[in-house]
Amino acid sequence: MSRVFSGIKPSGSVHLGNLLGALRNWVDLQDRAETVYCVVDLHALTAPQDPAELRASTLSLTQMLVAVGLDPDRCTLFVQSHVHEHSECAWLMECTAAFGELRRMTQFKDKSDQAGFVSGGLFTYPALQAADILLYDTDEVPVGEDQRQHIELTRDIAERFNSRYGDTFVVPEAVVPPAGARVMDLQQPDNKMSKSEDSPQGSISLLDEPAAVEKKVKRAVTDSDGEVRYDVEAKPGVSNLLSILGAATGRGPAEAAEGIERYGDLKAATAEAVIEMLRPIQARYHDLADDPAETSRLLAVGADKAAEVASATLERARHNIGLLGR
Repeated sequence: MSRVFSGIKPSGSVHLGNLLGALRNWVDLQDRAETVYCVVDLHALTAPQDPAELRASTLSLTQMLVAVGLDPDRCTLFVQSHVHEHSECAWLMECTAAFGELRRMTQFKDKSDQAGFVSGGLFTYPALQAADILLYDTDEVPVGEDQRQHIELTRDIAERFNSRYGDTFVVPEAVVPPAGARVMDLQQPDNKMSKSEDSPQGSISLLDEPAAVEKKVKRAVTDSDGEVRYDVEAKPGVSNLLSILGAATGRGPAEAAEGIERYGDLKAATAEAVIEMLRPIQARYHDLADDPAETSRLLAVGADKAAEVASATLERARHNIGLLGR
């Protein structure tokens, strides 16, 4: 079986776009590949964090990942900072990546333009991301188009390291997952739904109460022509609701439009479908939240599994680059 790696940062609440666009695919991959999933808390440190909030967010995100269907018996699920090999391998990656390569990364340019404080970690975090991936002899990394540049850099670093020091790392492939739901902001349907607090009414958290889900969907932006049909270019708001309704009910967006003639009926059906889809996820999450010790146990098991693979890869890299053995 191929090995798949992916990670998610513990910042902001997990929302409907995360579930339908990525996490459902993570769950499905458990049946088709050897899967390694990481809560990348070290990446969160590129911006200043409240320590108590970061710890709580890391635990909560882990609980949500299990609630949506990640099974620690079928995948390796762990927290990045619990496996020290990530930090050590990141230095090897920083020393292999070129300054110009890091400077050209689009996400660094975008985020540094928006931030008042720009940390050195924001500049070098693609090297840590490369370490995350390469430590697990990863074959495939499921990504959206916005992350493809990072995987290309990871491939370049791996190939350069292998060329200089001998065969060390598996060179991973970026894989765009099968098309999931196209989930956009409910208030700004030209923008992706995100964890940002800039548009709280445009994003549905997986922990939103049914009344909150219903209220947000009812207030979703549509248009003035009154026709229910799937047309992303001409009708982005209506198409977004149809994408959500279809994904929540196991249908395509065009199929979900069948039999619906009014926007009010579309919104009612979408809200109901989302509420029913989230009900078992929320129940499982609250069970886990009531027993944080069990979550900590699962993470300890996951870290041990991850470290067994990561330590062997790092030791190979240390030896090949010329570091003295211990």
